[in-house]
Amino acid sequence: MMHLSRRRLLQSLLAATALPAWAQQAHAQQQNGAPAPNPFRFEEVVRRARELSAAPFDPVPTQLPEPLNRLSFDDYRDIRFRTDKALLASGNGPFRMQLFHLGFLYQRPVTVNIIRDGVPTPIPYQRELFDYGRNKIERPLPVNLGFAGFRLHYPLNNPKVFDELIAFLGASYFRFLGQGQKYGLSARGLALNVEGGETEEFPHFREFWVEMPKPEDDRATIFALLDSPSVTGAYRFVIYPSKETTLNVTATLFPRQRLENVGVAPLTSMYFEGENDKKPTDDYRQEIHDSDGLLMQSGQGEWIWRPLRNPGKKAISSFSDNNPRGFGLMQRDRVFENYQDLEASYHQRPGYWVEPIGEWGEGFVELVELPTQDETHDNIVAYWQPSRPFEPGQEVTLSYRLRAAGAIGAMHPGGKAINTFQTPPRASGSNAPSDPKHRRFIIDFAGGNLPYYFSAPDQVQIVPSTSVGQITNTFLMPNDHTGGFRAAIDVKLEAGQSTDLRAFLKAGNRTLTETWTYPWSVE
Repeated sequence: MMHLSRRRLLQSLLAATALPAWAQQAHAQQQNGAPAPNPFRFEEVVRRARELSAAPFDPVPTQLPEPLNRLSFDDYRDIRFRTDKALLASGNGPFRMQLFHLGFLYQRPVTVNIIRDGVPTPIPYQRELFDYGRNKIERPLPVNLGFAGFRLHYPLNNPKVFDELIAFLGASYFRFLGQGQKYGLSARGLALNVEGGETEEFPHFREFWVEMPKPEDDRATIFALLDSPSVTGAYRFVIYPSKETTLNVTATLFPRQRLENVGVAPLTSMYFEGENDKKPTDDYRQEIHDSDGLLMQSGQGEWIWRPLRNPGKKAISSFSDNNPRGFGLMQRDRVFENYQDLEASYHQRPGYWVEPIGEWGEGFVELVELPTQDETHDNIVAYWQPSRPFEPGQEVTLSYRLRAAGAIGAMHPGGKAINTFQTPPRASGSNAPSDPKHRRFIIDFAGGNLPYYFSAPDQVQIVPSTSVGQITNTFLMPNDHTGGFRAAIDVKLEAGQSTDLRAFLKAGNRTLTETWTYPWSVE
């Protein structure tokens, strides 16, 4: 490969990736100084996705050469991209690209292209791009080997330092950051059959196109081609780095099969334990989670907060809606002392907020909670599921805005449920036996206009409800420590019953807080 000329290398890549004739013609004209007659646009990715949906899905990835096909976790972790080889620098723009090597869990090659002046060119594999550490690569690897994914860097926190901004790696997973944030939860291009019944399917991005940023650009544009046994899709991501980095996402899907359990704008996170769901462990940390709640704004404008759990068995909660205004998995607790983790920095994990663009119609936000024994496994999934299935031959286009939220207080102006606790409904210090069918839920509401009512707490009322069972008692008191109010609800169920609790605070006809909701069941 070291003896290949740039021209011969490019010719071999054009042949290997089967670029359409218009692209090869455009490249030839660009080499002669002429502008591309038909610059590469999102519509070309849509065309490819449409044509791909008419062909059978190839389930078997290309066999990786030795030793990439047998790398261990430690072997793979020892392969690093050389930062001095970062791509996109030639355009003098504010973004840099680094590539992920194939191997370990990442056995399916991904093609990554750079679009220069409207012409896409695949990035050739070069071993000089990587530091292999202790790994020994004895034989030359092919120039069209491909990559596992890529990431973009940007001077996010310091004008002199290129921080990691966004990464695409594995299936259709991606993660991105705002200022001062640390990686936690992930987003996905699409989720299929998460809730059960059929085997979950993981669509994958098989090819990317990244536009070469100009020096004055404050955004980066990425196109992606998605493939799976059941669906293909064309994606456009426009990334705006900021304090709360935002992505504008457009997805055009082409079902190969009838899609009844499809998750749009899926988010994946981890919740091991928190104040509302303590585990009998000897861990010194009080809370361990990437996200602590699902936040929603319904089509009618109601804000709803559902604390997350680590359940004993798989649990699914659905929230029906029409044209939702937003939903997301949030990390509301930002207090380091509640985590005490200097390495994981859970208090700096972002929340991801999905804001639909246009009308999404009828459907529901679905929350899936899985049991986990430690913090190394993602066990939380949230997404929007349309009421109507996507049919084969149908072309479905959806757009949304995805934000890396940090300042949770700015999400809405009302009071927020910042703590949830559970306890038997008895006096503190009492040794009386507790009834497992009787439970007290304590909710701390803070923020909004709640401090205004400290001098007249009798004007504030709790509005509780339960779908099943009986509310036996409630109380409400000011909480000087949070600047809000502490509410308590005592609920009684019969054996085998399950309920969904709801509560919010009001003063007269004025709603003061979001609606807190939480499930509870008695075995």
